[in-house]
Amino acid sequence: MTEIEYQKGWSDADIADWLAQQLKDALAQREGKVAVTVPGGSTPFPIFEELAKHDLDWQRLEFWPGDDRCVPADHEASNYGRLAAALADTGASVVELTEDKQAPHFALAWLGMGLDGHVASLFPNTDPQVDDPRQIRRLTPDPLPPEAPFDRVTLTLSKLLTAEALMFVVRGEDKLALFEEAARGDNDLPVARLLQAARMRVACFS
Repeated sequence: MTEIEYQKGWSDADIADWLAQQLKDALAQREGKVAVTVPGGSTPFPIFEELAKHDLDWQRLEFWPGDDRCVPADHEASNYGRLAAALADTGASVVELTEDKQAPHFALAWLGMGLDGHVASLFPNTDPQVDDPRQIRRLTPDPLPPEAPFDRVTLTLSKLLTAEALMFVVRGEDKLALFEEAARGDNDLPVARLLQAARMRVACFS
């Protein structure tokens, strides 16, 4: 496992500044599109609001949800719909995650984590494997979260492990304690499997 960079007490604006610099660096290092994958949920959107204020070559940036609920794009539970709305004024591309897509190479994979240790929509009951031969899977969380009782489509651990860097935003002491436990290899939750196999830069903001 790679060493994890912990950054504690960072505001949404601080994280957006850091993320903007990573995107600028990635844009400078290559030609054409730069793809990143980002999480759903409530935590990322204040950060997106701050990120949108930055002067970036937005036309070359391509954002993919790391997972989504199997609902129409205009449904309130759609990560894609919320992400497209959040970045609508930037000129960035936002790509809907579906089973039939071929996911690109990601310069950065930004992930959240649940209190059950899930990342993307890789819940413990789905038994995700780091050598999964597929990049994208449709699956059913069990139990279904009551606030979003839908099947999911998600990037797999094996696909996330091909990203050039991983970043987590983990808010709350309980979640941070679980993340640190996973990083030490003291549990076998999905986040632990990802972190134990990671060989790229990993940053965790709390």
